[in-house]
Amino acid sequence: MLTQTRVHLQTLVLLILVVHLSQQVCVDVPSATEAVLGKPMKLTCISCLKREEIKAKTRVDWYYMPYKEKDMPLDRTHIYKYEDDSAQEVDGPYKGRLTWNGSQDLQDVSIQIINVTYNDSGVYECHVYREFEFDFFTPSVFLIKDIKLKVKEQASRDTTALYSEIMMYVLLVFLTFWLLVEMVYCYRKISKSDEQAQDTAY
Repeated sequence: MLTQTRVHLQTLVLLILVVHLSQQVCVDVPSATEAVLGKPMKLTCISCLKREEIKAKTRVDWYYMPYKEKDMPLDRTHIYKYEDDSAQEVDGPYKGRLTWNGSQDLQDVSIQIINVTYNDSGVYECHVYREFEFDFFTPSVFLIKDIKLKVKEQASRDTTALYSEIMMYVLLVFLTFWLLVEMVYCYRKISKSDEQAQDTAY
């Protein structure tokens, strides 16, 4: 009886874990800010929903602004939008160069530049407007995120990856040295034991 109870509890825990892992988890991560010339570039914009079961009408607008000089007026261009459950291109310099890269639940509302050019350097704004559907009122939320993008001819070396690689080599050298010391110690111990055995035999 106790064994059956344990099996049932284990099965229940596994089912809970499966259900929990099957649910999508929204993590608000910042966008990359360095693009490589001629390569695709994802402009990441995450807008997590606090209550996923609540229906929300979502509109997303993307804007581009070149790096402005001092005392220059703001020049913002509307480049992409998501409205009425569909992604839509906007007439202008980015038409045909952008694709929707968001999620079905619209917590990820990212876009992607298909082929990056030097002219794509600048500031991108992601505007997310949500209108929630309740029985008696419709509250709304508005979010703006900025991405400062720089275009380079070649990708820069990731300092984190470089640091990890150095640490890996340091650890490898340390483990090799430690293994060598252990081998010498064991060899000396075995040799000493053999000598004591020989002395005892005589």
